[in-house]
Amino acid sequence: MSKRREVILTLLINGLIPWLLYLWLSRSMSGLAALSIATAVPLIENAWHLAKYRKLDAFGGLMLFTFALTLVLMAFGGSEKLLLIRESMVTGAVGLLFLVSLAFRQPLMFHLAGRFIANPEFKGNWQYAYFRFVMRLMSAVWGMMLLSEAAVRTYMAFELSTAQFLALSNLVLYGFIGAAILWTVVYRRRSARRLNAIKLAAVMTEPVQACAG
Repeated sequence: MSKRREVILTLLINGLIPWLLYLWLSRSMSGLAALSIATAVPLIENAWHLAKYRKLDAFGGLMLFTFALTLVLMAFGGSEKLLLIRESMVTGAVGLLFLVSLAFRQPLMFHLAGRFIANPEFKGNWQYAYFRFVMRLMSAVWGMMLLSEAAVRTYMAFELSTAQFLALSNLVLYGFIGAAILWTVVYRRRSARRLNAIKLAAVMTEPVQACAG
């Protein structure tokens, strides 16, 4: 299977199909029951991936985490205000995952990007200090943006009326996500050029070092 087809299949199984299944089932059963069934789709795919490759799929695992957390929050129910911030609790938790991953050898962004980038040299770039810095910076930025979005919308939920919150919440959500995506696209292009220059300089110095040796 080509990398492109693999990526499309991953997005379908872990994102689009569960969402469409949830919308369809929620017409005839409770939202909790519908989400429980929809969550089984990425759960089965993750189990298959783990059995085949002996490791979790980064994107699939992240999507499963968000579905599972949403499921738990729906099960607990809560007041109207808590229901309004339920989505932000999920994005905040994902943002926290990005930041916590900075404590590990390879941050979350490295695993997510590696899942979707077809470049066979991507994982090998980890040997370069600048590449490691880029992956950590991207993880930090996404973590802070998602946590900021959660904090702003939580504040709005308790300070604004329900009607005002519903009118403005999506603007805040898409504003933060859009800003993070735009920054990522611009920064990735710039950092890719710099990384290529670093790799080229490393290749050019190898013959000199060999002659000196």
